[in-house]
Amino acid sequence: MTWNEALLWLVLASSLITGLTIFFLPEERHRLRSTLNLAGAFAKLALIAIMLWGVLNEQQYETRYALLPGIDFALRADALAMLFVTLSAVLWLFTTIYAIGYLEGSPHRSRFFGFFSLCVTSTMGIAFAGNLFTFFLFYELLTLSTYPLVAHRGTDKALRAGNIYLGYTLAGGAVLLIGVIWLYSLLGNVEFAHGGVLSGLVPERHGELIVIFVLLIAGLGVKAALVPLHGWLPVAMVAPAPVSALLHAVAVVKAGAFGIVRVVYDVYGIEFAADLGLLLPLAIVASITIIYGSLRALAQDDLKRRLAFSTVSQVSYIALGVSLFGPIGTVGGLVHLVHQGIMKITLFFCAGNLAETLGIHKVSEMRGVGRRMPWTMAAFTVAAFGMIGVPPMAGFISKWYLGLGALNAQMPWVLGVLIASSVLNAAYFLPILYAAWFQPQRGPWPAEQPRGRFETDWRLLLPPLVTAALTLAVGLFAATLFSPLEWAQLIMTREYLR
Repeated sequence: MTWNEALLWLVLASSLITGLTIFFLPEERHRLRSTLNLAGAFAKLALIAIMLWGVLNEQQYETRYALLPGIDFALRADALAMLFVTLSAVLWLFTTIYAIGYLEGSPHRSRFFGFFSLCVTSTMGIAFAGNLFTFFLFYELLTLSTYPLVAHRGTDKALRAGNIYLGYTLAGGAVLLIGVIWLYSLLGNVEFAHGGVLSGLVPERHGELIVIFVLLIAGLGVKAALVPLHGWLPVAMVAPAPVSALLHAVAVVKAGAFGIVRVVYDVYGIEFAADLGLLLPLAIVASITIIYGSLRALAQDDLKRRLAFSTVSQVSYIALGVSLFGPIGTVGGLVHLVHQGIMKITLFFCAGNLAETLGIHKVSEMRGVGRRMPWTMAAFTVAAFGMIGVPPMAGFISKWYLGLGALNAQMPWVLGVLIASSVLNAAYFLPILYAAWFQPQRGPWPAEQPRGRFETDWRLLLPPLVTAALTLAVGLFAATLFSPLEWAQLIMTREYLR
């Protein structure tokens, strides 16, 4: 095994070994558990940094094993994989710090952090998958490793939410499996390849390929929360705040969106998908999801449910970008995969801080909270402005490129979707900010904790401050090397425009 092959396995092992070890730790060994978590997160970041430099310099990272005739287990790191892997690794570190503080003193922490690490391992496997079979394996492992996190509290409400989540995602996995098997029956081993692998099939098979595309997108659309497959996401908000952050920013919804990108670009090929007439229906579904999610967010008083419906809307920007049939729109979609993750994890961190420190769970309880928790609400404000698309925040960069991509693809109606979405984003975020900063407090907080040196535990405060700073930085420094925007452009120029 070469060093480049070993790096792929080491990235997976840095969280896999951490998780398996933590399962066997007694609950009282909290310091050792925290040390293992953080050591695994930092080791993963170091390994990924080496791979980023290698991919930038066009080194090859690939390994494969034949499992059955025509079916290989394949791992490969290309520029697209590294975009997703880097996002997951960076946010895993900050979510780990946050979760250590959030769960202090609570039961079943070894179980939580064990499955937490397995979830990250599954996400890395999805990113590194070199073919559709390997992708499916890790995609289903992600379902199984996140279910215990959704149901972690063990209450009736949590168990119900976990069952709904499992029902949706297993059904989506079954639909995806049908599409995978059907495609394998036509091609054999379905490798991810730049430009796709299906254009050589005879025209008589095109009708089958359209049906298979619908099956694949429907299976992936469950985790990507495309309407009407999104119902599990708001229900799953009963989970602890670190899990909500994980679902929305690091793993589950991003795995679905990432899979859609792979199917469109690396299985069908963007040109062949356009020839089959598949891109416009995908753009319409994504647009409906964007508007529907925003409208539903407006009606939510529960803060986490409002953020959940915001995710339903915002993640579909990624599917919209890849459906615009052009490099500019795809750059907007790909960069939003990173930008939405940074912004949304900030919002969920802040929502968790409000719940843990003051007992605030509803928007109607947030009057004057900016004076009690100014740093938390400052981070929330930056992320909310980013979601709206206020320059120079991260969200503005995404929406700018999506708008340019729509014009380049001669689909000006998409501009109306983006404008309407931004107006609706403002409609459900600005009242929160106004109440928090400018309205007086109404009575005591629902369950205020004693004030310490900081407004809350520093482990709860540091992660949202850092990710809020990143929300601003990736917008201000979008043109610098290794920025999400520059890396998305590298993906386009190196892998899809050759």
